[in-house]
Amino acid sequence: MEGWTELCDVIVENPNKLWENLIWICRECPQPKTARVSRSQLNAVLSVARIISSNVDTAENHGKSVVLDFFQTLDKSFHRSFWPYSFTLKSISAFYCSFLGYVSCLSRQFGTKVSELRWDEIMSSGDSDLDPEICRAFLVAISQNFPSIQPSDGDRLTTAILLHQFTQKEVAYLEHDTIESLEQQEIAFKLITHILGKVNVDSKFHLHVRSIAKKHLQSMPAFLKQEPVLKSIVNAKMYVYQAAAKMEIESLLSLETDGRKKIVLEALTLLLDAADACLKSVWRKMKTCEELFGSLLSGIAKLAVATGGQPLRLFLFRLKPMVLAVVCVQSVRNQGIIYESVCKLSCEIIESVWDKDRALLDTFILGLASIIREKNDYEDQVGREKEVPPVQLLADICVAVKKSEVADMIFPFLIESLEEGDASTPLSLQLQLLDAVSRIATLGVETSYRQTVALMIRGYYSQISTGGSVERKTSAPKSRTEYVETLAAGFLTIASGLMNTKLRADYLHRLLSLCSDVGLTSESRSKGNGADLLGPLLPAVAEICSDVDPTSNVEPSLLKLFRNLWFYIALFGLAPPILKPRPVGGPYMWNTQWSLAVQRISQGTPPLVVSSVKWLEDELELNALHNSDSSRGTGNKIVASTQRNALSIALGGQVDVSTMNTISGVNATYLLAVALLEIIRFTSNGGILNGGLSVSDSRSAFSCVFEYLKPPNLSPAVSQCLTAIVHRAFEAAVSWLEDRISLTGKDASIKESTMYAHACFLIKNMSQRDEHIRHISVNLLIQIRDKFPQVLWSSSCLDSLLFSVPHNTPSVAANDPAWTAAVRSLYQKVVREWIIISLSYAPCTSQGLLQDKLCKANTLQRTQTTTDVVSLLTEIKVGTEIWSGIKTANIPAVMAAAVSASGAKLKASEAFNLDILGTSVVNAMLKCNHIGHIAGLVRLDNSFGNDTLISNSVRRLQQFVNTAEKGGEVDKLQFRETCSHATSLLLSNLQAGEPKTDIKAGFSRLLRLLCWCPAYILTSDAMETGVFIWTWLVSAAPQLGSIVLSELVDAWTWTIDSKRGLFASDVRYYGPAAKLRPQISPGEPEGPPDSDPVDQIVAHRLWLGFLIDRFEVVRHNSVEQLLLFGRLFQRSTNLDWCFTHHPAAAGTFFSLMLLGLKFCSCQRKGSMHKFRRGLELLEDRIYRTSLGWFSRQPEWYDVGIPNFCQSEAQSVSIFAQFLLNERSDFSQFDSKGRAHENGQLTELMDHHHHHHPVWGKMDSYAVGKEKRKQLLLILCQHESDRLDVWAQPISSKNSPYSRLKISSGKWTEHAKTAFSVDPRIALSLASRFPANIAVKSQVTQLVQAHIVDLRTIPEALPYFVTPKSVEENSVLLRQLPHWAACSITQALEFLTPTYKGHPRVMAYVLRVLESYPPERVTFFMPQLVQSLRYDEGRLVEGYLLRATQRSDIFAHILTWHLQGESVQETVKDGAFDKNTSFQAILSEVRQHIIDGFSPKALDMFKREFDFFEKVTSISGALFPLPKEERRAGIRRELEKIKMQGEDLYLPTAPNKLVKGIQIDSGITLQSAAKVPIMITFNVVDRDGNQNDAKPQACIFKVGDDCRQDVLALQVISLLRDIFQAVGLNLYLFPYGVLPTGAGRGIIEVVPNTRSRSQMGESTDGGLYEIFQEEFGPVGSPSFETARGNFLTSSAGYAVASLLLQSKDRHNGNLLYDNMGRLVHIDFGFIFETSPGGNMRFESAHFKLSHEMTQLLDPSGNMKSESWHQFVSLCVKGYLAARRYMEGIISTVEMMVESGLPCFSRGDPIEKLRKRFHPEMSEREAAHFMIHVCTDAYNKWTTYGYDLIQYLQQGIEK
Repeated sequence: MEGWTELCDVIVENPNKLWENLIWICRECPQPKTARVSRSQLNAVLSVARIISSNVDTAENHGKSVVLDFFQTLDKSFHRSFWPYSFTLKSISAFYCSFLGYVSCLSRQFGTKVSELRWDEIMSSGDSDLDPEICRAFLVAISQNFPSIQPSDGDRLTTAILLHQFTQKEVAYLEHDTIESLEQQEIAFKLITHILGKVNVDSKFHLHVRSIAKKHLQSMPAFLKQEPVLKSIVNAKMYVYQAAAKMEIESLLSLETDGRKKIVLEALTLLLDAADACLKSVWRKMKTCEELFGSLLSGIAKLAVATGGQPLRLFLFRLKPMVLAVVCVQSVRNQGIIYESVCKLSCEIIESVWDKDRALLDTFILGLASIIREKNDYEDQVGREKEVPPVQLLADICVAVKKSEVADMIFPFLIESLEEGDASTPLSLQLQLLDAVSRIATLGVETSYRQTVALMIRGYYSQISTGGSVERKTSAPKSRTEYVETLAAGFLTIASGLMNTKLRADYLHRLLSLCSDVGLTSESRSKGNGADLLGPLLPAVAEICSDVDPTSNVEPSLLKLFRNLWFYIALFGLAPPILKPRPVGGPYMWNTQWSLAVQRISQGTPPLVVSSVKWLEDELELNALHNSDSSRGTGNKIVASTQRNALSIALGGQVDVSTMNTISGVNATYLLAVALLEIIRFTSNGGILNGGLSVSDSRSAFSCVFEYLKPPNLSPAVSQCLTAIVHRAFEAAVSWLEDRISLTGKDASIKESTMYAHACFLIKNMSQRDEHIRHISVNLLIQIRDKFPQVLWSSSCLDSLLFSVPHNTPSVAANDPAWTAAVRSLYQKVVREWIIISLSYAPCTSQGLLQDKLCKANTLQRTQTTTDVVSLLTEIKVGTEIWSGIKTANIPAVMAAAVSASGAKLKASEAFNLDILGTSVVNAMLKCNHIGHIAGLVRLDNSFGNDTLISNSVRRLQQFVNTAEKGGEVDKLQFRETCSHATSLLLSNLQAGEPKTDIKAGFSRLLRLLCWCPAYILTSDAMETGVFIWTWLVSAAPQLGSIVLSELVDAWTWTIDSKRGLFASDVRYYGPAAKLRPQISPGEPEGPPDSDPVDQIVAHRLWLGFLIDRFEVVRHNSVEQLLLFGRLFQRSTNLDWCFTHHPAAAGTFFSLMLLGLKFCSCQRKGSMHKFRRGLELLEDRIYRTSLGWFSRQPEWYDVGIPNFCQSEAQSVSIFAQFLLNERSDFSQFDSKGRAHENGQLTELMDHHHHHHPVWGKMDSYAVGKEKRKQLLLILCQHESDRLDVWAQPISSKNSPYSRLKISSGKWTEHAKTAFSVDPRIALSLASRFPANIAVKSQVTQLVQAHIVDLRTIPEALPYFVTPKSVEENSVLLRQLPHWAACSITQALEFLTPTYKGHPRVMAYVLRVLESYPPERVTFFMPQLVQSLRYDEGRLVEGYLLRATQRSDIFAHILTWHLQGESVQETVKDGAFDKNTSFQAILSEVRQHIIDGFSPKALDMFKREFDFFEKVTSISGALFPLPKEERRAGIRRELEKIKMQGEDLYLPTAPNKLVKGIQIDSGITLQSAAKVPIMITFNVVDRDGNQNDAKPQACIFKVGDDCRQDVLALQVISLLRDIFQAVGLNLYLFPYGVLPTGAGRGIIEVVPNTRSRSQMGESTDGGLYEIFQEEFGPVGSPSFETARGNFLTSSAGYAVASLLLQSKDRHNGNLLYDNMGRLVHIDFGFIFETSPGGNMRFESAHFKLSHEMTQLLDPSGNMKSESWHQFVSLCVKGYLAARRYMEGIISTVEMMVESGLPCFSRGDPIEKLRKRFHPEMSEREAAHFMIHVCTDAYNKWTTYGYDLIQYLQQGIEK
């Protein structure tokens, strides 16, 4: 039902959508012929009834018809079979009540349906087939919710109900009635009453109704006199009488006025007798009897007033004795329903008859009042019940009717009785009279007020002077105390109820005078304490002071009275304690009301500065408050010393003893009073004075406390005391604020408002004339700012700071240049420091506020304020590190968000410096323009209201969401404009007040969209806009802060659930690892992500920066918003990993973790202390999540955003620094993991099972926590170092973490800790510190000990699959069948001879290979062919044959490689070469492949191979021809070749289909003994446009072994993939090469290229000149683009050359394309081989000739920016390659036995490994690569080799 109710609420709030929803609900309603309804159908009917009852004027017939149709089924509802099986009688009754309640307010049409029910059967359900319980439930419901009916329906219903019920029955006596029959009578009477009240019925029915009611009322007195019987019977009978009386009265009221007086008189008599019987009944104390009496009196009064005349006189005549009876029966102290009924009725009578029959009313009132004078002889009333005068009743009547005439009639009787009372007057009566006159005095009638106050003051004086009761001699101290308490209560009553402003001022003066006199009189008495007489007056003084503004001008006489009061409060010890801990004992312990009263008085007391003259005059005046004979007189040195000691204690010892001794006793008492007053002001309610509803700086109590410092000529001692009072008052204010740090809701708002009010006052007080006051103000302001940083972002404080100080100038100093200069200098210093600190904590919010203030400064136009503000902001820049330590603004995410918040573009801001003024002024103006535009639209056309504007904004924002949902691109400028427009619309609406009801829904939806749209789009551009508008919202409307944050947390949670951005935990979003699957990284290959993961991560980074900023703002003052952050972290730190592993997310991830730890640190503060245990568990989850980041292997990624990499390193470094600085909680836990809190142990883990909810099984929580923290610290420091190297690759600095000095034992502990958290973290630890033997050894032991648990982690393979384990046939290898698939390169390593073809290892390798698509494995075909050498079990052969069945391309490529390896080498001492068996296998496998082809595949195979065999054979046909005829020969041969199908493809690129041969393209290439040819084909992409043919040239070689080129290009291809995966802009072109037979091959031609030698044939200049000729002058865009392309390609090939050691790098082997990119070709000499018999003349690791350095380094001294960029790229490329070192080495190692020349000397594999330098840290590796670049720079051997080639081969140098 709750869902239906919510739906109804939505529909009712949005009437414009009523019908579309109503029709849907109507379909769910039951049909008229439904036999049994469902619960859902009943809920639908109720919903329809509710909706149409709420839209009576607009409801269509459709909804009504459904409800009317349901009425047709009501007859069925009286059977159990109609209702759902689960419906109880209670549910049925509730349905009837709700349904009839909704339809009762509808048209009479529904009433007609009710009248048509079978009332005879319903009323007599026991005699029919209807369910009696259901019938009764319906009758009860209809009696409570009777619908409107037609007159004709009224007669029919009356007949059906009344006559059927009572025709055959008389009024039964009590003993003959049953509860059921009585309840049925009650229902019948109620129904008849409803009918009589809604329609006019026939007169005969009136007669019958009255006769029945009369019989019941006549029997009532006799019934009420009976002895008590069953209470249930009595209650039921009372309800029947009550219903009968109401029916009788309703019948009489419905009669015509003429001729009804006689009937009314008769009925009144009967009803009054019945009421009188209630008072005399034995059951008069029963609630039902009291309700019956009240109902009778109310009905009688209604009837009498309506009739008037004689009935009214009769009623008032009979009412007086009833009143007296009620007063006698129910005492004032035990008022019940009867008394309340009489009082209420009397007031209603006075109000109703006041203007009709005043004389009759006066007689009645005077008659009641005169009773006070009657029967005053109380002595004669002994032995019988005393008649108590109706004093309280008369007072209640006076106060209720609020008529001065009534008070004037009653008050004289009360005051005379009080004044004339003697000893015979009971004390209780006198107390009642005192209470009554005090209450009447509150009406503000001047005569009664003055007489009452005078009388009460005289009475109180009497108590002081005589010590006894007024004009009576009594020895009973209890009576005297009660009398004093009643007087004090009377004073309080007057103070509380008196509203007249003039009389309140008079009353304040009288009360203070009384207090002063009481204090003086009590102080002069030799015995006793004045506290017992002054104390009771304090609550009244507090109440009358509640509306006194202490900052307003107060008359000197009143001020002195306040001073006297506080003097005596101090003297008598009535003040509450002001020290902590509070002492035990004291007068404040007598009565807590006195203590509270003193606190309230302090809020209305003006400063006790009575004059500005010298203290001597004040002292004489103060001495008058003492009596010289008193024990407290100033002559008593002991008492004076006591007062000074009390003052010293109150001032906290801030005044030295010698100074204190110079102060007289009376002045000490006065100063003590001042101290008490000013300190109590702050301890009572934080120091907010009376004077208004809003809390502002004008109501700060500091406005009072500083007044004491203003009078001139203060003595040094007094000045010191007053200064100390100021500081003590400030301490009290701070203590009050700190005690309320954990408050929430309204209480928290009050606390914040109080804090801001004090800060604003102190800011404004900086402009005081007195330098001493200015100094104190600044000092206190700084203390508030430091203790409560939230004031930094208070709009009111910032307003005061920027605009109020210069204008808050004393008039006497307006023309004082020295004062003006001093104040302005002080102001500028404070403002500058304030803004810098606020920016260091929350730059987003601070800039948002500054932009608002800049708008305000603009409105001030040309004032000094504007100049000051602008000049100050001009000097301040964000990000210039003007703050020290780990400040929030140092977090890069926050800094990035700050850029967005200012309105600047993140990508355009390359440096971390942002000019506040430049960006903020512009964007502040834009904000003002938007708001002005909205206001203009509304003013232009009132019909074009806010609701229309909001609807339009909602629609436009929704369109952006729809576009993003469909994968479209959102226009960032249009989106920003729309969001800005919508934000200004919201703020304009807020400035005009709360949103109107009709646009509240639109307002909320628009606000929600503004929060969600940037999150939903989740691009960096959209998030920049989001941060900008969110900052705008929370800065301009702080009240929206919680709502905005709540929506953002919900949106954040949505990104977690939808796996986007930072939470894109799908494999394809992993970054480099995902892109390199499965060749180098383990795992299934994944398709590319739907959207750019990096852009989404950057968006999350901006978002997080804003959240960190908001956290700093709200952490001190909003528990509600902190709890929202708690929800965010609970969802973000699930024990199941939910984050992306993309390396570009490192900084964002650790910034989030940093925020989480900062949030958890709130447990040490009062605001979140009650959530301590939850925060401790959350902290564990954050540590667990932080460690989870290191469960993956370390990666690199280059984003391409300026300073992004640097910010990543900085983010991790800040997190590590926070861990390092965070205080250890080790001492707070015992060895069992229990936290000590408030002296008790809080269990954090289940000790029975030693299980922690986050860490699982563990022994010592505290020790384990410290170990995990140290492990996390080491990993973060290492990660910071890695990222710093990546960000600053050519930096010369060494990280302090690069060589951690940790013992082997510690490393072993770290490895164990890492493994206990997650084994993958231990594996990552080993890979991060590869040279650390201790870690590797421990991880190996742990892996082998827990091997069963690690089956899903392929990275663990090298720790148990080793040559040693294979040699020993270790049992560990049995786990391989269950192990997750590794990468292809790692699998290839296991195929080397080192692993001896172990069956389990081989089976695992083949399972891995078969788990990947054959197309993915094709790249490693040379290595797979080589593995056949060691395939003793022919397992590899089996895999290859199975793969050929799965992929024809795989079969073709394999066949070509098999043919390429078919080289017979013989001849050593007549024995066959060792390759003989290998060659036999190759031929056999080839034949198996061909035999396994299907007919279709075989046809394709033959056509493909035949086509390229014919092309290749052209070379042989040309060999006999002369060179000049060879080109014509090529053409002839090409013409003979015909295309055989549309599915032929280039062997070097299977994705390119051959569409034809360019006949004229064939040329022969230069070669001494061979005739290589180049032919151009027309090709199209296999999956692309088949009509888009492009040329692709290929070289066909015969007699050359191309396999070494294949290997070199494999390595280059792997490097290219690595560079692309990590986002490096390094260019490599691994052109296609395929060996197609023994000494034969196809080589792709690099398109659009010329060799450097060819370029030299046409020009004498170097590269620098050639680039200028081809790309334009230096500095032109085209030239610089070409230079950049050359730089990136040179860097890429520099890394490749270093690893491959490629030689023979003459200019014929260097190509340059038409974009300036360098491409290396011809890898005949790599690794350890080189030309000239391996003389290794080319000693540089890569070629960097002079002409190349001219382009790369224009400076010529390796200091240019382009050179640094080149070296940086080289370093990054090298570092990226090192990460995948094993994969590259495995690829090369598999070819060692291939017979390639590059493996002919030395140990190329070991040297290749050494060139990776795995033993080096990242920084050391970077330095190595820098050295490589420096060494290659224009090296002479490079020039020398070019010269040799030029001289020998004619290759241009």
